[in-house]
Amino acid sequence: MRIYVAKDYHDMSRKAANIVSAQVIMKPNCVLGLATGSTPEGIYAQLIDWYNKGDIDFSSVKSVNLDEYKGLPRESDQSYYYYMNEHFFKGINIRPENTHIPNGMEPDSEKECARYNRVIESVGGIDLQILGIGANGHIGFNEPGEAFEKETHCVALTESTIEANSRFFENRDDVPRYAYSMGIKSIMQAKKILLVASGAGKADAMYAALCGPITPAVPASILQLHNDVTVVADGAALSKIQL
Repeated sequence: MRIYVAKDYHDMSRKAANIVSAQVIMKPNCVLGLATGSTPEGIYAQLIDWYNKGDIDFSSVKSVNLDEYKGLPRESDQSYYYYMNEHFFKGINIRPENTHIPNGMEPDSEKECARYNRVIESVGGIDLQILGIGANGHIGFNEPGEAFEKETHCVALTESTIEANSRFFENRDDVPRYAYSMGIKSIMQAKKILLVASGAGKADAMYAALCGPITPAVPASILQLHNDVTVVADGAALSKIQL
């Protein structure tokens, strides 16, 4: 595991974007595993800037997203489909047919989870998976529990996750209670993983994930078992880890 300490959020975003761009340049037809939320926004903005300058080409890249809220239409400005188009896809030349996100409007959880597992398999697996981390140690929407969920599954979101995500909605009651999420097995099968974090609010989760026991109570702790993980985080997020 390699850990890079960034000066601040901007520096974290730039360092992480360098890793993503290197992956795309070295393998133009790579598969990127993409995350949403506030943490990766700066990464996507930097990649769009480099694309506009002609430094990077996404025309052969494929992508699979970690998760999507169940029950939110794609047109909702809080859906992850909308997020990805607004913050990344519409700013680069990735082909729409090469982008994959769980279908939150599929009511049949078994059907959608099986379909998304087939999607991940059909693209040949993930070359580089971008991950953020929740304050409770979740990655994707893999919440703390008694076992690691292996493949795509429907998740009942914890109260802490609902609370954390409520800032994006008009009120707390609007936050969906369920989501489709790529499973731990699919994440761990990625050839490379890039974990990004920023701010003191992530310090406890980062310590538990990187220094604590490997336990489904801290889903991100499973990353200790992966053979190619790069962590890019600012000093505040890494403040409880002795480097």
